[in-house]
Amino acid sequence: METIPAKHLLHRNRDTQWFGTDHTMNIYRGCCHGCLYCDSRSDCYRIEGFDTVRAKADALRILRDDLARKARPAFIATGSMSDPYNPFEGEMRLTRHALELIDAYNCGVAIATKSGLITRDIDILTSIQNHSPVVCKITVTTTDDALAAKIEPHAPPPSRRLAALEELAGAGLFAGVLLMPVLPFLEDSEENVRGVVEGAAQAGAKFVYPALGVTMRQGQREYFLDGLERAFPGQGLKARYLRQYGERYQCASPRAGELWKAFTAACRERGILYDMKSIIRAATRGYGDRQLTFF
Repeated sequence: METIPAKHLLHRNRDTQWFGTDHTMNIYRGCCHGCLYCDSRSDCYRIEGFDTVRAKADALRILRDDLARKARPAFIATGSMSDPYNPFEGEMRLTRHALELIDAYNCGVAIATKSGLITRDIDILTSIQNHSPVVCKITVTTTDDALAAKIEPHAPPPSRRLAALEELAGAGLFAGVLLMPVLPFLEDSEENVRGVVEGAAQAGAKFVYPALGVTMRQGQREYFLDGLERAFPGQGLKARYLRQYGERYQCASPRAGELWKAFTAACRERGILYDMKSIIRAATRGYGDRQLTFF
């Protein structure tokens, strides 16, 4: 695999509002899932050849040094710009070894992924959760495998992701679903949103956190809209998006209000958390004064 240089692996977050994490780590750069909507493809991130996965050179040594410099244990998010369980991880095991370091330095971790490979590391995640918060976030935007294959063409199907979620929850890990994005005109139906909540509940999810719309900006917008035309020929989705949103960045579903009502009702019926403060409180409960640090 091609590597790229890096000076640091840990980067401090501006705030802790995103699942309580105070640092971010991306051990890989780029992604091969090919999701049409991926915000990380935007020009502002300056990732050339985004569809090619590259590893950070000497990543584990750099991470070890970064962790050793921390005055107090960090709560580290990973998966924001690149899936830490991309297909190459099965052989390279960089994410697994990074988790071993995170465990050794008594840090917590919040992982976002579309891959079932995360279940390989249940042993380490369980060890981390013995001393620090662990949040496993599985992205599921629809339970329809056929639809997902068009909008997330190289990612594992939602059925596999929900099976992974069930394994994580069954192991006692704090795990749930990122219901984001919910694509306008394709996924923004009450049936789809309720279906994801129900699938998550059946798998034992503690939470479902939504974004009832999509983002579009330079670089990403063109890829997304052209991809819709190829995946759904003859439906006029590109023209419909341009009429509805133009060059807007935040593109909420026109049905966001009614979807939110249906979503929250479904979560309450199944006893699933859905607001960020409640999720953070639940994830950090039992870790002493650390649970107050992550707000």
